[in-house]
Amino acid sequence: MPGRLDGKIAVITGGASGIGRATAVRFAEEGAYVVVADLLAGRGAETVQAVERLGRRAIFVLTNIKEEHDCEALAAAAVAEFGRIDVLVAAAGIMYAGYVSGDDPTTAGALGRHVVDKALEHWQEVLAVNLTGTMLTERAVARRMIGAGKGGSIINIASHGAKTVRPGSADYRASKAGVWMLTKVLAVELAPHKIRVNAIGPGLIDTPMSEYIQRDEAVMQNWLENVSPLGRIGRPEDVANTALFLASEEASFYTGEILFPTGGIFTG
Repeated sequence: MPGRLDGKIAVITGGASGIGRATAVRFAEEGAYVVVADLLAGRGAETVQAVERLGRRAIFVLTNIKEEHDCEALAAAAVAEFGRIDVLVAAAGIMYAGYVSGDDPTTAGALGRHVVDKALEHWQEVLAVNLTGTMLTERAVARRMIGAGKGGSIINIASHGAKTVRPGSADYRASKAGVWMLTKVLAVELAPHKIRVNAIGPGLIDTPMSEYIQRDEAVMQNWLENVSPLGRIGRPEDVANTALFLASEEASFYTGEILFPTGGIFTG
């Protein structure tokens, strides 16, 4: 039986780990060929190998999404290798300036700085990656999709933080709220080209970015008992399955939407 993405070409930024890697593997399970984009070449190669073990082709493209020429080169490499782009998952992002996947922000002293104390360059770095970098990636890919004339699906990884407040994380949350609005605007702008644009706002997910939270027993106990009705944190595969739905024809009437795989944290 053909997969839901059989023969589709998917570009995934942030594909070296966490949600990006899980999405690459899930898409490959459903028949997609994958372009993995990240700054972490070693981990990116591991994602490529995971896709290839499933019998699908994949390539890695070293990409700094803050740089417009890198985003254009990524889109060009995907088209050169596979002929077109059908799906983009923009999963690359940082939680604070200088963040690298797996960093411990508690030892780096990177969290908890209120707006009045936050260095301007740190604010700008987070928005440059999470918001402007997402826009640059989408623009480069959308141009190729428009040129091919076959439509497509663009999926942004935002955050439940796009609609929740936590002191000390204004840059991250503002950037993710911006991704949500960018999603809606692009959905309208690209609709004439049959390109759907949607977002995902994950809750607490078991990824390298959340390892420091999971080590705090008091925080985790409160989350499991009082915050999440389902009583667990999310798995990267939970988000990957949401992305799979949005990438597939099953979501052909979805655009400009944001889906929240959070375990029900907004029910309270």
